[in-house]
Amino acid sequence: MKQLLGSVALTLAAAGMAQAECGTVRLASMTWQSAELASALDAFILKNGYGCDAEVIQGDTVPTITSMVEKGQPEIAPEGWVDLVPEVIQAGIAEGKIVVTGDILSDGAVQGWFIPAYMVEEHPELTTIDAVLEHPELFPNPEDPSHGAVFNGPEGWGGTVVTSQLFKAYDGAGHGFDLVSTGSNAALDGSIARAYERHEGWVGYYWEPTALLGKYEMVKLDHGVPLDMDEWKRCTSVGTCPDPKKNDWPKDKVQTVVTKGFADSAPPEVMDYLSKRSWSNATVNKVMAWMTDNQATGEDGAKHFLTENPDLWKAWVTPEAAEKIEAAL
Repeated sequence: MKQLLGSVALTLAAAGMAQAECGTVRLASMTWQSAELASALDAFILKNGYGCDAEVIQGDTVPTITSMVEKGQPEIAPEGWVDLVPEVIQAGIAEGKIVVTGDILSDGAVQGWFIPAYMVEEHPELTTIDAVLEHPELFPNPEDPSHGAVFNGPEGWGGTVVTSQLFKAYDGAGHGFDLVSTGSNAALDGSIARAYERHEGWVGYYWEPTALLGKYEMVKLDHGVPLDMDEWKRCTSVGTCPDPKKNDWPKDKVQTVVTKGFADSAPPEVMDYLSKRSWSNATVNKVMAWMTDNQATGEDGAKHFLTENPDLWKAWVTPEAAEKIEAAL
């Protein structure tokens, strides 16, 4: 009996040491759905798989990463859109304040012009912007069916400015298209939903990861030219520039940022998880679509993902952590 009690005590002590070794970790949940999902997933895995005292707090890209560099907290930003704060990121890394563990979005955040997948299935040649603009009759403007329509985002969005510039560069008007302002995110989403429900042509600006693209399968058009960042900065992204040229759309890096203090003190298997944990836009889109349809929280979405995708997430964690995570579901 003494041996049994001693064994149990040692086991509990070891578990307590593991939790203490990981300690308290705050994870920033940003103000959009994919970041809410990512922070909830990390919190669930770190708490249940590795014994961390994980807490999700609210944040946003610029203030969160700035606070990580200047104050050393929160400890983790699971979904950091690092291209929005390149100077802060570079300075923080150079000063030994933060580390970037890897890309949480394996294919990066994507913006561009999309068309419904069924349009490509029925017209396989429609893979580029140029090819689509040759066929205004396939993408009629609801207000004037004699013209085609390219749907744009709301005023004030960077993507709306770029779409307007690309519309000029690819001579959308000369090909019989109108650039249609949707006025709001909801109206833009509604235009895609209506087109899908009616099996109609649609082309316009959108991005991923988003719940909408998890519900409606869309195909991003190829721009037909390589990305020229000098041209992007000079004119493609500048609404007042009068002479835009054809150009590609850069992807945004979406990476996990960790404070150097936590990276140095956390168990190696925790840092290994944070470096391996990566998923595609298609995967995130599907989970967010489920969350939207079910009015689910980020924690609900995390559990749904873990239940539906064991082959994916088990490659991120140790076998021991995987057993604990499954038991907690």
